[in-house]
Amino acid sequence: LTAILAPIMALIIQMAISRSREYMADAGGAQILGNPLPLASALEKLEWAAGRMPMDDARPATAHMYIVNPVLGGLAGLFRTHPETHKRISRLRAMANRSGNTAMVA
Repeated sequence: LTAILAPIMALIIQMAISRSREYMADAGGAQILGNPLPLASALEKLEWAAGRMPMDDARPATAHMYIVNPVLGGLAGLFRTHPETHKRISRLRAMANRSGNTAMVA
């Protein structure tokens, strides 16, 4: 039982670390830009485009190479390499509100 569950748990932990690194990368990008809203706007556009043109041939093994995860499913949240895009956008907007950068970006 341990031989089966240990690798699965290790993978779940690895994906959680990957997601936390994505949040740090978003914060770093926002700091470089001086305003997190352009990054939030770019993520919204990527998510919109991914929804308009789904990648039916995308594989879970290559999902980490995309900015917006093309592989969705029931338990996908545990095995995602990136946080859900709407959560990334919410965090970036919260950063903008805290820093006073609230001018909207198209």
